[in-house]
Amino acid sequence: MRVGFFVTCLVDLMRPSIAFAAIRLLESGGAQVLVPPTQTCCGQPGYNSGDRSGAKALAAKVVSEFEECEYLVAPSGSCSGMIKTHYADLFRDDPELLSRASALGAKTYELTDFLVNVLKLDRVPGGFSGRVTYHDSCAGLREMGVKQQPRALLARRFRSSTERSRRAWPTTSASRSSIRGRMPSSSVTWVASSTSKAGFGGAAT
Repeated sequence: MRVGFFVTCLVDLMRPSIAFAAIRLLESGGAQVLVPPTQTCCGQPGYNSGDRSGAKALAAKVVSEFEECEYLVAPSGSCSGMIKTHYADLFRDDPELLSRASALGAKTYELTDFLVNVLKLDRVPGGFSGRVTYHDSCAGLREMGVKQQPRALLARRFRSSTERSRRAWPTTSASRSSIRGRMPSSSVTWVASSTSKAGFGGAAT
């Protein structure tokens, strides 16, 4: 299974350890992971800021880099959502690119969704003992249907060694991130739990 891994700008620049951890997870499920070295951005910041021509150029680049893969997987609900949901709008006046972008969108997955529903990963490798806080990605929820998948993975990894707690968070639009599209929301913060020293709400990461 040839899986193209879309690193995302934020992971590449701010937390590359997430990318390496994600690749290990994919490989542990039997995937052959390909990381096109020329990849950059999915085009979402430009798209959401009104720069359609810039976004279209970046989107066409993504299509050409990943269309030969069996799947495209990204550790971000917003980036995968951009590819799966919004490329069709960008290429609505270009039938040839629209067809290619639609084919790519049909095989684009957010990381945790791919691990649970395609690879059917039943064991999460790694080691960690502590408290974990998981925050849902707005775009992951709305555009990729990601909610139970990361929780299923957390439950498999932290059956006995970690305290898992639930909190009721506000669900109004005012509570959502106002920077969606300008900073891709990583959906795999939990992947880096074994290397992060950050503290949040009593959690280790």
